Amino acid sequence: MSVVLVVNSGSSSFKYQLLDMEHEQVLASGLVERIGEPPTGPGTGGVAQHTVKAAALAAVDGPAPAVTDATFTIEREIPDHTAGFAVMLEAFAAHGPSLTQRPPVAVGHRVVHGGARFFEPTVITPLVEINIDELSVLAPLHNPANLAGIVAAKKAFPDVPHVAVFDTAFHQSLAPEAYTYAIDREVAEAHRIRRYGFHGTSHKFVSESAAAFLGRPLGELKQIVFHLGNGASAAAIEGGRSVDTSMGLTPLEGLVMGTRSGDLDPAVLFQLARRADMSIADLDTLLNKQSGLKGLAGVSDMRDIGERRDAGDPAAQLAFDVYIHRLRAYAGAYLAQLDGVDVISFTAGVGENSFRVREEAMATLGFAGVEIDPERNARRERGIRRISSDASRVEVLVVPTDEELEIARQTLSVTS
Repeated sequence: MSVVLVVNSGSSSFKYQLLDMEHEQVLASGLVERIGEPPTGPGTGGVAQHTVKAAALAAVDGPAPAVTDATFTIEREIPDHTAGFAVMLEAFAAHGPSLTQRPPVAVGHRVVHGGARFFEPTVITPLVEINIDELSVLAPLHNPANLAGIVAAKKAFPDVPHVAVFDTAFHQSLAPEAYTYAIDREVAEAHRIRRYGFHGTSHKFVSESAAAFLGRPLGELKQIVFHLGNGASAAAIEGGRSVDTSMGLTPLEGLVMGTRSGDLDPAVLFQLARRADMSIADLDTLLNKQSGLKGLAGVSDMRDIGERRDAGDPAAQLAFDVYIHRLRAYAGAYLAQLDGVDVISFTAGVGENSFRVREEAMATLGFAGVEIDPERNARRERGIRRISSDASRVEVLVVPTDEELEIARQTLSVTS
């Protein structure tokens, strides 16, 4: 059995999945959070939730149980990521599946920023760790946390290869005209200022899944993928290669997001610094944490926006309209960049679940051969599905993303 452990590490938490790659099946998953936070009372501190899937329990204990999974919680002080991995190992030992019976052959790590240095999954060596650390200047909120998870995981699993899978790697196929910002060239080169793009693991997984679902060669398809979650991005993909994407130097550029502004006239920052006396830290907080849907309507969740729209809230209506306006703008731009499109896919929390967002985003694309089937679009179904009409010249799909599975696949590709 080819078992891979996938780790997605943040500054005060990490998520993990143990996958049987022979069947591409999740055996167990977990979340360790509140790392480094002091306890606030007896028994408080870090919390680890460990979920064992029924398939894993059945393999260990006999016939499959009636429940689909069983969740166990451990609560104690977790001072750092190394302690967090110790709790994870304890959960596997106590609740299964046994890592002795199913030892991971490799550990795959999500790393947000690979800069221009990493364009494929990479076995982690001391030099790679140094590079990830150096690239923290481009992703100060993410790369240091990713690296902390790598260091801790290597202590917990010292005898297997560890692989970094970079969010930016899929977009390294962008042409210079797509990734270059029109600023002083020497300044840009000195400070590595360019478009890198993000959500690459998801865009890769979704575009390949769409081709497989349609039974068409990936290499012949022109695709637009909308990854719409709290963070959101669009990608234009031709022949399986990214040719344009909405996020840029950081994950702030592009679409309207839960708390992030997306595209903005840079002079807005000058104006706020001069007239509102806002510091760089203030502006960073404003654009990353107090903008987007939250800035416009006070809430960042599209479900809340929908409820408030239905209740007649004008702020929620405006937030929705701005969100859709930006989606249509990128759809039109990518239709032009690709010279037409064969497939448009929606994924992630909003993309997979909001039929209203999908309907409105596609409403003006009839000129390009896009026609949504209202009944198909409104159905709440699991798995990949078609929401375009039979008469539509463009296939419009909902494709659930699975970044952990994609990371596991890429991990095996360089270790097996």
